[in-house]
Order: sequence, then structure tokens, then C-alpha cells
Amino acid sequence: MSLSGKVYAVTGAFGILGTAVVKSLLEQGATVAAIDLADAPREPKALGNAHLHGGVDLGDAAATQAAFDAIAKAHGGLHGVVNIAGGFAWEKVQGGSLDTWDRMYQMNVRTAVAASQAALAHLPDGGRIINIGANGAVKAGAGMGAYAASKAGVMRFTEALAEELKDRGITVNALLPSIIDTPANRADMPDADFGAWVQPAQLAAAIVFLLSDNASAITGVLLPVTGRV
Repeated sequence: MSLSGKVYAVTGAFGILGTAVVKSLLEQGATVAAIDLADAPREPKALGNAHLHGGVDLGDAAATQAAFDAIAKAHGGLHGVVNIAGGFAWEKVQGGSLDTWDRMYQMNVRTAVAASQAALAHLPDGGRIINIGANGAVKAGAGMGAYAASKAGVMRFTEALAEELKDRGITVNALLPSIIDTPANRADMPDADFGAWVQPAQLAAAIVFLLSDNASAITGVLLPVTGRV
């Protein structure tokens, strides 16, 4: 599943999952543009030889397009984008804020759409787009309404774009993780069985597969990656 000679943009690249994905793509020989809202990663060495693009507001269409144009120009093209940028909020509807619903949409749906639109100006036939949905959006629990609704939006966006681009052979798929094993999740759920959670490297491996030629016939898929949760 070598990705040698390919150029990929990864959004949300400075986070835990983003860093794992960047690392896996580099190991497969890809050139990686690591994009994030943060100005700089906390651990630059963890991103290896990736090309860092910090301070990019993916909620701003013009800024997003400028970033992707610069990436494509610098590397002679772009073969795919992995949309990891996003966020989480737990809040019940009763007593909650409408602003939370807007914020989840902005962070999870708008960023994926903006990055995909910007990438499409450069993707060749046979390119790749991968989004991150959530298994928790299949059936939302209490306090998960705003987050689940936004991730359901990512899922419907994935399906619609896959249909739109299938004649060009550009595949569009989404992973639906359960709980990802991150320091933040461990702090929020200290009594949980961490071994049942999904490791960032496991999600990264699924992403590498979907980017590879072996997955050229797979599009519009919402792939649960749930570990033992």
C-alpha cells in the first residue's frame, strides 16, 4: 500500500489523531502537508518531515483555498485530503445553548466542506477524500445531540460528495470511530477500559488503506472503527 510519490493534505494535523495519520503517511512514502488552526504543533518532531501549515482557519473559505493552492503549487499537485479537523462538546438540550450547535457545525461540517472544496481545484481523477465522522452519530445519546448532529452532517456530506465525484474516480469515504484513546479522553473517563478504545494508529492504518490503490473501488462508505466499545 505504498503511497510513494503522492501528496496529501491532512487537516487537524497537530492533534493526536492528526499526528498519527501524518506519521503513517510519511512511513508509506507520501509527501504530507500538515494543516492546523494552531500556529505550531506542540511537538514538531512528531510530525517528521511533514510540511507544516499552521494558523489556517478552515472556517474561512478564502484562507482555506489559499492554503491548498500554496500546497499544490509547492509540491506539483495534490492527490488527496484527510479531513480530521473538528471538535467535541457534551451538552444536554435542556439548559444548553444554541451556540453549541452552531459551534459543532462550524468545527465539524464547515471545515470538512471548505477543505474538500479547496482540494477539488487540484485533485486529479482518482483522487481521495477521507472524512472523520463518529459512531456516536448513528444513534445519539443524552448530551450528544449537537455533536452527533454535526457528525451526521459529515456522514451525509460524504455520501453526497461521493456520488458527485464517482464519474471522476475520486473516492470519498468516512471513518466512524467510537472512543479514541487520547490523553483528553482518558482524563474525562478515568475509570474506563482504555484497552477497548480505538488507537490513533489503528485509525491511521484504515486511512492509509482508503488512500491506497487497493481501495479504488470503495466510495461513499461510512466505515465503523469501534474497537471493543
